[in-house]
Amino acid sequence: MLDVIVRFALYLDLALAFGVAFFALFAPRVRDSLPLPRLLASVGLTGMLLSVAGLAVLSASMAGVPLAQVDAESVAMVLTGMSLGKAWMVRIGGLALVAAAAAFVRRRPAAALSVASFGGALAVGGLAWAGHGAMDDGAVGWLHLAADVAHLLAAGVWVGALACLLLLVARPAPRADAAHLWATHRALDGFALVGTAVVAVIVVTGLVNAWLLVGAANVPSLPGTLYGRLLIAKLVLFGAMLGFAGINRYRLTPALAARIDAGDHGGAVVALRVSVALETACAVMVLALVAWLGTLQPPMSAM
Repeated sequence: MLDVIVRFALYLDLALAFGVAFFALFAPRVRDSLPLPRLLASVGLTGMLLSVAGLAVLSASMAGVPLAQVDAESVAMVLTGMSLGKAWMVRIGGLALVAAAAAFVRRRPAAALSVASFGGALAVGGLAWAGHGAMDDGAVGWLHLAADVAHLLAAGVWVGALACLLLLVARPAPRADAAHLWATHRALDGFALVGTAVVAVIVVTGLVNAWLLVGAANVPSLPGTLYGRLLIAKLVLFGAMLGFAGINRYRLTPALAARIDAGDHGGAVVALRVSVALETACAVMVLALVAWLGTLQPPMSAM
């Protein structure tokens, strides 16, 4: 269970490290409304601490000893003798870039956010070498890793955007001035195209992963296994996220624009706040399920 908790916290942190920087890079009008320096510094430093904790948990598991008894030799074996150890070192470097870039966000935002996005991409993409994507060899192995990396990056964009949008709509409606509201509307409207591309990448790479991890022959038996039930729950939550995203794009965002023009935006802001919060909650639960699934044996590996 400790492994699942550490994985979940790390997945959430790394998704934010990449996604928040990426969102802010392409949404310049809302940068001043977001606590970017504090947020990026926090996820960068927290990610490094969680990575150290995850390394200790993994080393203890591989050595077959309690966490309190893990030694430097076991840690060194993971770092130098396994591909995931090299990916871990790249992750630490990427998170250091995110934390360092936070100090320059206000002075040189475009350059700092570009560096943070690059560092976050290295950090979250490297998780592929610590998951099921690294279990295959040859061309299939590279396909699996590529699909996993793309899946992780797309998920990071979505999670980071949700976090930023939630912060934007969290300001109490009576205090939100027109400039902030229009900037929020532009951010919501502008993310629609990126969001469509993100969903497409997640669906395509998810199908590739399902083919490699589950296999068509094993689909009927999924409800009878813990792995299958968790996977089904993940898909249901993903469907809910798509539903909330559709409501936000086609109903609530246009309604916000109309209510700003009418000078009565309170109800529209509250509706958006609830919808984005629910979509974010679904995303957090999906990450928790992914962390749990990463500790279980997929059907194809048992064949």
